[in-house]
Amino acid sequence: MGKEYLSKEQLEKFKAELEQLKNVKRNEVAQRLKQAKEYGDLSENSEYAEARDEQANVEARIFELEELMKTAVTIEKSADNAVVHVGSTVTFKKGGKEMIYTIVGMYEAKPEEGRISDDSPLGKAFMKKKVGDTVDVITPSGVVKYEILRIE
Repeated sequence: MGKEYLSKEQLEKFKAELEQLKNVKRNEVAQRLKQAKEYGDLSENSEYAEARDEQANVEARIFELEELMKTAVTIEKSADNAVVHVGSTVTFKKGGKEMIYTIVGMYEAKPEEGRISDDSPLGKAFMKKKVGDTVDVITPSGVVKYEILRIE
């Protein structure tokens, strides 16, 4: 697994979620399991089955967040705007139309809000490019050319 880029805000959100899952949700599910066991026959106990499913989901999310924390890299705003990197805001031209995207990690990508992942085809194509470079991106409808106008 490679690096996972996160803003400071997103990293804090994930840390808070992890703490809540470990310290609150885990205990709540354990209580539900304990109560469900008291209802008797576990083979026909829907409350027990639901609590077990929830426990599995909580543990899976805890594992996912812990693994993410191991590879998380906080996106720092760089003074070096010579090349595109994670955290850069790129102004470019596509077919005569100017557009702006910020390169972020996959967990924060929202193209409709102007944030694309460094792992997306366009994000990958922009990485390490300079102002004035033309980038070709292969799309289902053919090759699309992008000209980088500004890097912030």
